[in-house]
This record gives sequence, structure tokens and C-alpha cells, in this order.
Amino acid sequence: MAKKLRIGIIGTGGIAHAHANAYKNFKDVEIVAAADIIPGKARAFLDEYDLKDADAYETHEELCARTDIDAVSVCTYNSQHAAPTICALKSGKHVMLEKPMCVTVEEAKAIRKAEEESGKFVSVGFQPRYGANVMKVKEVIDSGVLGHIYYVVVGGGRVKGIPGRTFIDKEKAVVGAVGDIGCYGLDFAMNSLGYPKPLTVSAKQFAHFGKNPKKYSQADKFTVDDDFAVAMIRCEGDIVIDYRASWAMNMDTTGDSLFFGTEAGLKVKAPVGCCWDGAAGDLILYKDDEEGKQVATQIEIDGDNVKTNMFEQKIRAFVDACYTNGPAPIPTSQIIYNQAIIEGIIRSNACGHEVEIEL
Repeated sequence: MAKKLRIGIIGTGGIAHAHANAYKNFKDVEIVAAADIIPGKARAFLDEYDLKDADAYETHEELCARTDIDAVSVCTYNSQHAAPTICALKSGKHVMLEKPMCVTVEEAKAIRKAEEESGKFVSVGFQPRYGANVMKVKEVIDSGVLGHIYYVVVGGGRVKGIPGRTFIDKEKAVVGAVGDIGCYGLDFAMNSLGYPKPLTVSAKQFAHFGKNPKKYSQADKFTVDDDFAVAMIRCEGDIVIDYRASWAMNMDTTGDSLFFGTEAGLKVKAPVGCCWDGAAGDLILYKDDEEGKQVATQIEIDGDNVKTNMFEQKIRAFVDACYTNGPAPIPTSQIIYNQAIIEGIIRSNACGHEVEIEL
């Protein structure tokens, strides 16, 4: 390709390294700038990748002012997702936005408004969509073999895996396990179903491990409201989603994911480590034979069901979309529903009862 896609990275913490590693593998891409509010951090990040000619900035506004940058990855902490994304769009750049999309529905709407006005696009970072088993689940559901899906059980998380740093700081992360890895489970269920509009949420967040110094060494810094959360989500189409997310629990798994249909059912075995930021487990179809006897059949999968390259595939899809000026591989028109559910979980937990979702 005659012209390489010129990329800027906003926020140079942990996840930014995954973005840089992927971009560096593509011959038609070059990282030309990075920005971080901590003095010297962006420069150190670029030097780590031997990007001596790339420029470092301490504000996203400076980076976005560059007219020679085509697209950016926004890798800031959750509460700072919206501002740099909107700034980048207004300055004529496509955006690869790390999950969760943002922290409120109003922010999500503002991102969508800027996206529509700019003619550029935002793709949100849900790499599990590129797993062979996850794609197969959607293929099975889209085939109609399950009939009408009316109830879905979805979960995932860690047994003992509370992260540190900004993840446990409410001011920066806003929400804990739900926003970190829990949003993957939501996207898995919602994307498999075709993203039905959510109507209500009844939820509860728990922090029995994160705030207990006997269970977690950084308990004094743990200010988010959840290391475990559950919710019942009612969606259009007479669909109910039974949802769980975990950073820590006295259990080996939150369970398999289940799709209950009027014609058949689909079980997706919990992945190794039961965490939805990676590969899904085996797929089993439950369907009656001609005599009305239920038969369980394991579904064969073409492709590698491991985490390897899912992240890189996500970034590659974004790069390819940049060259064609869209559409977004994982569009905000879908993920705003994901964001609305997360906000609904927070609101429901705070008030102690079911809340309506208004979009």
C-alpha cells in the first residue's frame, strides 16, 4: 500500500501495549504519536517500541490537532474514554475505543453524535467476537435452529483475579468487574442475539473480597462497588438475560452460558478460567429427535478456539475499516445498549430495585 495508516495512541498504560504490539505487526500501519497525562510516560512508551521519530504529548488535544494522523486508539481509563474519543472524531480521525465504551449513556450518546457529525467511525474493543466458538454461536442462532430464544444465562469472570491500579479506583474506573470483564459477557449474549434493545435491569453489586484486607492486599485502595455482580435484564422480543460477572468468588465458575429456545437449546461450556475476555468453551445443541427424545450433539468448530490473535484480529479489522472509511467492525449503534445495561446495573444497585432503561 502506497500510504501507511498513521496511528496515534491516547493513554499509554497496560492495554496500550496490546494495541502497539498489534499495530507493529502490520506493514501498512505506522504509529506516529502517543499521548499520556503523566509527564514522560508517552515518550517512554514510544521508546520502548523503538519509535524514535514518533511524537509524544501530554494531552489528547495536542495529538488530535495533528492533521497527518488518520486514526487513534483510545486506551485511557474508563472515565476518560469519552473526551478523547469525541475530540478525535471532531478532528477527523477514526477511533479504536477500548471497552467499556464509556461510563454513562449520556456520554455514549455524545460519542454517537460526534461520530455522525464527523463522518468518521468508532469501533469498540470486544476481541472475543473473533473467537471461533463465539462466531459459531452467532452462526447457530442466526440459522434459526433454536427457534425463538426467550431466556439466556451468561456469565464469566475470575475465581481470584482482582486487578489493581486504575481498575479498582472508582474515580477512574467508575465500575469494577462489570466494566472490566463483565462487559464481554454482555456483548457475547447481546451480539449473539442481534443486540435486542434492553428495557429494564434489576441488579446487585457485591464487594466482599476487594474491600476485605484478608482477601485482597490492596483493599485500602479498592473504591469501586463490585468484585461480583448479578443482573436480570429484560429486552425487547420477550427475552430475559440472567447475567453474572466476577473478579473473585468462592466457586470455580459462574457457570456455562445457556440459550433457551422454543425449538432447541444451546449450551456454551465455560471457557478455561471462566473468563469471557478469551475463548468460549465447547458448544452443545439440545434438540428433540423425530420421536420427541432430547438429543445432545456437540457442534464441530472450524478454527482455533484459543485467545491467540483475537486481539490482533480486532485491531486488523479496525485498520481495514479505516482504509475503506467504515463501517465500524463493532459499531457504537450496538454497544450503546451494552453501556445502557452497565449504567442500569449501577442505578439498580444504588436504589435497590429494578430500573427502566431509556434510550
